Amino acid sequence: MPAEGVEKILLLRGRLKIRLKQNAEVVGTDERFFDDEDSIKLKDLYNENSQVLDEEDSNDIDLSSYAYQIWQNAIEENAELKDIIPSLPDIVYSTKQSTERKGVIVYTQTAYGNDILTYVDENGNPIQYSQFDLLKMAECLAAEKPVERLKDHFDLVKYGVENIVKNEKLIGGQLGKKTGARYRTYQRLNTFAQENKGKLFDTPDLHRTIDLIYKYPLTEKAKEKLNRQLKSGIDDYSLVLMTNELRLDGTLCLTTEEITEKPPRIICSMGLNEG
Repeated sequence: MPAEGVEKILLLRGRLKIRLKQNAEVVGTDERFFDDEDSIKLKDLYNENSQVLDEEDSNDIDLSSYAYQIWQNAIEENAELKDIIPSLPDIVYSTKQSTERKGVIVYTQTAYGNDILTYVDENGNPIQYSQFDLLKMAECLAAEKPVERLKDHFDLVKYGVENIVKNEKLIGGQLGKKTGARYRTYQRLNTFAQENKGKLFDTPDLHRTIDLIYKYPLTEKAKEKLNRQLKSGIDDYSLVLMTNELRLDGTLCLTTEEITEKPPRIICSMGLNEG
């Protein structure tokens, strides 16, 4: 909800009440727009109770924003981390004390350009957790001391990466984070195709482009160009023309061969041990 100064300009609360009243008159006052739980949440939002959404499913949290905030908090507390962390080598690892479980959290960037966390227990079995839950499991304070790693830590990392690669192939069509160029471009083009179904702009070229973006990651050239254009507010039709041109040039997406040749990148791992 807007701050009070903005609220005076927008009169948003009043407009919302009027709109709900008008809707009620159309469908009948006996109709319910929200069940009891939703009504409570709506009232809490209306009264600016910021904690009302805390109980929502953690899977709906914008993980990119959450991870970025972790980074921002860290470098504000210790500015030296801004230079230290990017210079760390791949496959860097540590182990934190845990009384609840033993295993390894693996952070991998796949050949498809997806950043994925996975957890493998001490016996090498992948255990399903949400990405948000894995971030919370890896959380520790700056003063927390590392403990001795599990003796087969690196074998568990290997099993974790193999599980990520296997599941990604089974799922397919990974579009990456919602703020990324690939996800945003796919959604824009797909919506454009649905809105123009059966019309002049509903062309085979458009569907070929949409299908290609769904199946394969963008090239760095396409990613850079699309990010720049999306940021500048490109309209849908211009976006269609640009992506079609990139596809015809062979610079829109990585080919199957390029993906196969590119191994997954193990960025880091966090072991969990009793200590």
